[in-house]
Amino acid sequence: MTQRNASLFLVLLSLAVQLAAMQPVWAEQLTVQGARVWTDPAKTRLVFETSAAATHRLFTLEDPHRLVIDLDDARMASDLPKVDIADTVLVGLRGGPREQAHLRIVLDLKQPVRAKSFALAPNERYGHRLMIDLTPKDGSGIRRVALATFPDSRAAKGTSRGVGKGDRAVRPIIVAIDPGHGGEDPGAIGAAGTREKDVTLAIALALAKRVDRESGLKALMIRDGDYYVGLRERIDKARENGADLFISIHADAFRNTGARGSSVYTLSHSGASSDAARWLANRENSADRLGGVEVAGEDDLLATVLMDMTRNATIEQSTQAAGSVLASLGRLGGVHKDDVQRADFAVLKSPDIPSILVETAFISNASDERRLMDRQHQSQLAEAILAGVKAYFRKYPPHGILVDASPVGAGAAREYVIGNGDTLSGIAKRYSVSLSALREQNGLTDDVIRVGQVLAIPEGS
Repeated sequence: MTQRNASLFLVLLSLAVQLAAMQPVWAEQLTVQGARVWTDPAKTRLVFETSAAATHRLFTLEDPHRLVIDLDDARMASDLPKVDIADTVLVGLRGGPREQAHLRIVLDLKQPVRAKSFALAPNERYGHRLMIDLTPKDGSGIRRVALATFPDSRAAKGTSRGVGKGDRAVRPIIVAIDPGHGGEDPGAIGAAGTREKDVTLAIALALAKRVDRESGLKALMIRDGDYYVGLRERIDKARENGADLFISIHADAFRNTGARGSSVYTLSHSGASSDAARWLANRENSADRLGGVEVAGEDDLLATVLMDMTRNATIEQSTQAAGSVLASLGRLGGVHKDDVQRADFAVLKSPDIPSILVETAFISNASDERRLMDRQHQSQLAEAILAGVKAYFRKYPPHGILVDASPVGAGAAREYVIGNGDTLSGIAKRYSVSLSALREQNGLTDDVIRVGQVLAIPEGS
């Protein structure tokens, strides 16, 4: 090798070494691999999928209102998402590189916002995520689920349905309907690509529509769109709105693809009723990690709630409701288990609302998946669940609620549940029946009644 060639070789070798040294720096640059926008009744959420944990800063600008997100040593590897024109806070997103290889993303806003950011570590479905939650600064523009306000609705005394003018306040029986998963958490996914969150929402909306058609019943949707609600938030929303029954709707997967059919679950504080029940509960209880909900400290709170539940009749009422719904689903055909199942589902831990979880089918089963995608079958499931709900409330109406005690389509026999302050003579006067007729109808020898006792109102009243 000549001296000149040797010198050239050394120069090339030096350049190769320098390039090799620079390569790790390039490889370590953060990439934003994807972005999504979710809008729920309380907030707008942006999700940025990143190649590693992101170092970032947020600040706002005015005239016009904007939120700026700066990410250190980062670049975009995908397009920014488009924004729904109906979003209450966002106009759109734009972004590009800044000096020193930083990335700036600008959110154009319709109004001033409060912004909260937090990072999520990788899990079984997603890698690193940076979450940005936006809420209107003055609280305006937040879409809320419409629900009439009834004074003291959880314990309305002596209220009734279908009574005349001058009676105490009327309120409906409120059924909270909770479509499982949503938003960042798609739930289980079938072999044909069917997402559990879409199926559960479709069935829940069909059920809510039918509930609202029933005189004296009102549906409360825990979510009515494609967004995620934390497990604890679902309970809180039902309680805040005075729900009388909580129904969580799912269509889960199981490791055995041969498993098929419907099941109904209640909460267990003494172990699951089967290996499948335990496995499904563990899957569902991990949903907050997928949906981007911060769950620190919730275990202690839920443990306290569960302890409270052992001191009242909520679990027993849940079992009665579950049995009624299961029997109705059985008439539709294809139940997975003939008995009510029990497991430690976090979403069922309301201390004062009977709560059930309906696994409408196994999305991991090819036959069940096809049925779940069929609108007619979705409607049949909703009808069956409603029939079970009505049968439950005919037998166990909330205190102080007058219900139709007869089978569907039969006559107008009615029952009244005694509330605090009720007297037999007062009830007879309210429904224009004689005191003796009321005693005879209910086999009473005196006028002593108790709270929670169910009285039959004589026909023709």
